[in-house]
Amino acid sequence: MVNIKLPDSSVRSFENPVTVGEVAASIGAGLAKAALAGRVDGKLVDLSHRIAQDAELSIITDRNSEGLEILRHSTSHLLAHAVKELFPDAQVTIGPVIEDGYYYDFSYKRPFTPEDLAAIEKRMAEIVKRDVKVERQEMSRDEAVQFFAGMGEKYKAEIIASIPSNEPISLYKQDNFIDLCRGPHVPSTGKLKVFKLMKVAGAYWRGNSRNEMLQRIYGTAWSKKEEQDQYLHRLEEAEKRDHRKLGRQLDLFHMQDEAPGMVFWHANGWVIWQVIEQYMRGLLTEANYSEVKTPQVMDRVLWERSGHWENYREYMFTTESEKRDYAVKPMNCPGHVQIFNQGVKSYRDLPLRIAEFGSCHRNEPSGALHGLMRVRGFVQDDAHIFCTEEQIQGEAGAFIDLLRKVYADFGFEQILIKLSTRPEKRIGDDAVWDRAEAALKDTLDTKGMEWELNPGEGAFYGPKIEFSLKDSLGRVWQCGTLQLDFALPARLGAEYVAEDNTRRIPVMLHRAILGSLERFIGILIEHYAGAMPAWLAPVQAVVMNISEAQSGPVAEVAETLKKAGFRVVADLRNEKISYKIREHSLQKLPFQLVIGDKEVAAQQVAVRSRKGEDLGQMPLDAFLSLLSSEIAKKGRVV
Repeated sequence: MVNIKLPDSSVRSFENPVTVGEVAASIGAGLAKAALAGRVDGKLVDLSHRIAQDAELSIITDRNSEGLEILRHSTSHLLAHAVKELFPDAQVTIGPVIEDGYYYDFSYKRPFTPEDLAAIEKRMAEIVKRDVKVERQEMSRDEAVQFFAGMGEKYKAEIIASIPSNEPISLYKQDNFIDLCRGPHVPSTGKLKVFKLMKVAGAYWRGNSRNEMLQRIYGTAWSKKEEQDQYLHRLEEAEKRDHRKLGRQLDLFHMQDEAPGMVFWHANGWVIWQVIEQYMRGLLTEANYSEVKTPQVMDRVLWERSGHWENYREYMFTTESEKRDYAVKPMNCPGHVQIFNQGVKSYRDLPLRIAEFGSCHRNEPSGALHGLMRVRGFVQDDAHIFCTEEQIQGEAGAFIDLLRKVYADFGFEQILIKLSTRPEKRIGDDAVWDRAEAALKDTLDTKGMEWELNPGEGAFYGPKIEFSLKDSLGRVWQCGTLQLDFALPARLGAEYVAEDNTRRIPVMLHRAILGSLERFIGILIEHYAGAMPAWLAPVQAVVMNISEAQSGPVAEVAETLKKAGFRVVADLRNEKISYKIREHSLQKLPFQLVIGDKEVAAQQVAVRSRKGEDLGQMPLDAFLSLLSSEIAKKGRVV
């Protein structure tokens, strides 16, 4: 007798061993039809998996996130199957699931064309229509190496040869196509109805630039067509909002090959930067942070003591002078500890909050660089809080209050939070970890914030909280972080005199809200599609004349607004007013003021909003109030 316990705690008994699919069928025809795989005693398995002893079972359908992942991985095999049918000489390598889809890497004698992609997608649909059964097989490692080598699949043979010899190798067969895979997979190709191939890109074998360049075909797959349509619409919107395109259109910044991963900020972009930096600086002052500035280049000895030279060396820019090795700082933490170490610190000095808009450089791989989102030179809104263990919760709570205000002001109301706890390899005793994790957990609960536990994903030196934002397209961006560090203060000799006159090592809280200013501005550009709220807009209003006769009044109005502290320009060009309005609309300015003979006579201005709304004529004082009100709202919807 085999007893199967289901998620609702009910138990189904079977006289003989039974497959996951058979259990699903015993529950109902609808579930049997929807079933994709199962989880037996915590392990994901195929529907064909036979259960021979008592077990706990949950049926995986496309309603589960795991089910969607199985659909996507099975679709990557479907892609490889179609490629092999159309291009028998192509060699298959790997095809993992990624966010929103999958890819598969191929080695082929010529580049795949858009026409090839269309043909491959058509063949995939034909294989789905044939509803080919997907079967799992097992071989020994040596048998599998010989099998794939015999088919000329040298990449698969190389992958298998790197697997320990005592592990059985699982293969999945659908028609005449066989692929190496851990599984599980859908029971047949007929389950894979919603997919689309997206693009081809280059990728080095095993990610090593010394290896052959392969062709990577990207695709997406979903359980329902409506979900895929929504995803494709999001991609279209994201394309329109691409911060690199908008950066050129709005004259914010540019990047060029002579400075890879570095940003050339234009005047408009630098205004946004300065507004953000000054806004953050004001909040830091209110929260009793001391702003500092640390050197860009420091001796190798310091980076060896901090552990960065050993563990982070490949990402550091280095130089040499007078037979001494130096590194351009990739992070600000060691420099802040040096400031803490100046003079004797007492428990009365704690908590000590040190902040810096620190310019950092990291030698990121060129292939990973992406506009403002991934750069080599960046500035962090970085700060470190030196405190006692007893002060952790209070400092964490104050930081969260500050972070929530900042995100709301920038127009992000939804914050996703993860608490990452002790990893397997760590320093410090468990009692300290218990207290630190409890302090962070209690802080999040006290603040009434929903959070997700991320067990084992903390840093080796302490637990951390990660804060992510959801933008207007529903994309998630990890920005803020609060990390507890028991290690670096000790490595760099930080200590304070406790109340009992003993020397103790402070806890160091690494914290950032925006992350890197470059990346955060990139996120803002895409979140607002370049139409920055009035407080961030490089130009908040333009004043335009209809004819040369109004040039004087236009200049006077512009000057009045500037003296009131607003960012305003006058457009006195001899162009039609319709042309000016259209041009400034493309620049996404919050307000346009038009002055003609009627406005001059009435001593008013005609106001248009960014949305194209005609707000009518109004006295300049009324517009000043309107603009001030818009700026005060910041990014909040009022």
